[in-house]
Amino acid sequence: MPEKDPPPSPLPRQGESSLTFEKALQELESLVARMEDGKLPLEESLAAYQRGAELIKFCEGKLTDAQARIAILEGGELRDFTPPEQ
Repeated sequence: MPEKDPPPSPLPRQGESSLTFEKALQELESLVARMEDGKLPLEESLAAYQRGAELIKFCEGKLTDAQARIAILEGGELRDFTPPEQ
């Protein structure tokens, strides 16, 4: 049985420490614009869709972390926030 190629590594392409919420959102908006243009070949459209899904997941994680920090602040307690292990 032939071995399958491993799936592409998830976010980010530029190194996780360099990807911010703002950069991810900007890349996502760019991908959406290219896909809406309707001129991408099928394989590129699929790759763009996959990357977009990864970017959405990344952004959702960042927003969840921000909401948790706000909840900590609203409780009147300022402390370091450690996101839960996934």
